[in-house]
Amino acid sequence: MTVNRELFDQVMVPNYAPSSVIPVRGEGSRVWDQQGREFIDFAGGIAVNCLGHCHPALVGALKEQGEKIWHLSNVMTNEPALRLAKKMVDATFADKVYFANSGAEANEAALKLARRFALDKFGAEKSQIIAFNKGFHGRTFFTVTVGGQAAYSDGFGPKPGDIVHCDYNDIAAFEALISDKTCAVMMEPLQGEGGIVSPTDEFAQGVRDLCTKHNALLIFDEVQTGVGRTGDLYAYQGLNVVPDILTSAKALGGGFPIGAMITTTEIAQHLKVGTHGSTYGGNPLACAVAEAAFDTVNTPEVLAGVKEKAALFNELLAAVNEKYNVFSEIRGQGLLIGAVVNEQYKGRAKEFLVAGTEQGLMSLVAGADVVRFTPSLVITEADIREGMARFEKAVAHVVNA
Repeated sequence: MTVNRELFDQVMVPNYAPSSVIPVRGEGSRVWDQQGREFIDFAGGIAVNCLGHCHPALVGALKEQGEKIWHLSNVMTNEPALRLAKKMVDATFADKVYFANSGAEANEAALKLARRFALDKFGAEKSQIIAFNKGFHGRTFFTVTVGGQAAYSDGFGPKPGDIVHCDYNDIAAFEALISDKTCAVMMEPLQGEGGIVSPTDEFAQGVRDLCTKHNALLIFDEVQTGVGRTGDLYAYQGLNVVPDILTSAKALGGGFPIGAMITTTEIAQHLKVGTHGSTYGGNPLACAVAEAAFDTVNTPEVLAGVKEKAALFNELLAAVNEKYNVFSEIRGQGLLIGAVVNEQYKGRAKEFLVAGTEQGLMSLVAGADVVRFTPSLVITEADIREGMARFEKAVAHVVNA
């Protein structure tokens, strides 16, 4: 069978438009396609491959668990799930863990828990959910409605109700919206899909204080920011603002599908037996790989290294921009970096991604105006420099086209 881009058009639902490049092998931050062409990976599978490709710790965990037990369902539990849950609890504010398969499912569980908690404690009137414009929380119908981007949620019929939005970093607008009828507030501690936008300290603390005042649960969606991406294990730790519920996925499995929702004992007790579930959630293979990823990332060396690598990324991006003047701002935290195109290139971020691919570099966008980089947390300095040299060639191509 010939496997190529044309086969995608024949057999796959057309909701994606992948490039013609088909990677077949990866090692560290380098990837090779069917023709043997090499790429440097600054995309990381959209902030997923936190340890790059085929990291020995993850490969070893997968092989070892693969020869033990693959799946049980939650009729029983398993050793890898309990070990991973204990490590997540020990490293965070949380007491309890719920495992799912993706960030959307973790967020779905968080929202359902918040609604159930409010119903049990305060009654049916306390059901409002507040989220933020340009936020992104997944593609289930509930999470895509909570995400503040109508382009993703329109066109599927009536939406789940009692969900409202305001602008990120606008504490006055938020204060005007929240009330004792608010059951939960969902926010990213750094907006990813919305353009790599960091919260101000005042905004983050203000949201926390107003949630406490109105007995609303604060849910941090750390699907993209979690597991070392910002240089802290979870971004809330760098903000010094503690949520009531936190969701994690993407980097949690280092490339193996897994998601988690973590919370306190008091809140968790409202998901009683039978109120929510997942056939694959807590799968032994997934949890074994995730435990290896978690152990590898959650060290002072790796977390400090993220901040050092981020400084190099920003230095090299600034040098490229000094030469070509295409970006108005470089923003983000740790190795979640956004280069915002200036007015001259507005709406053309994807052109830099496409040009980068031609130069042997894998990158991302965050909307039409931001080139996004989410590389491995353990990417080498040599790969950062080589990747940025390729990116400079891509920028030159766009500028001179």
